[in-house]
Amino acid sequence: QVQLVESGGGLVQAGGSLRLSCAASGRTFSSYAMGWFRQAPGKEREFVGAISRSGGSTIYADSVKGRFTISRDNAKNTVYLQMNSLKSEDTAVYYCAIDRSTAATMHVRSFMYDYWGQGTQVTVSS
Repeated sequence: QVQLVESGGGLVQAGGSLRLSCAASGRTFSSYAMGWFRQAPGKEREFVGAISRSGGSTIYADSVKGRFTISRDNAKNTVYLQMNSLKSEDTAVYYCAIDRSTAATMHVRSFMYDYWGQGTQVTVSS
């Protein structure tokens, strides 16, 4: 059974940084791209970024490009989301997800991911 467990959320002031972690189990981690999504109150879940199977390629939403960085450690079955220069509009519950296929393509649509973590709250105070 696939499990994804996020950690690292919390309260931070605008301009600050946080690093989220997502530990995966139950699937050959290095064979799957990973994604990060977020959902703010009253809004739909939105794509934040994704990382390829090897970690050599990443893609980001325009809203976080240049501020957020995704990385992964396949030896630890863990993916990370480093968030810098945080803004109040980054406040949301953040989710990691694992791609449903072993294709090389990274996906931005949520339906391309079949398992999700429980989410971790990130609150940025202005």
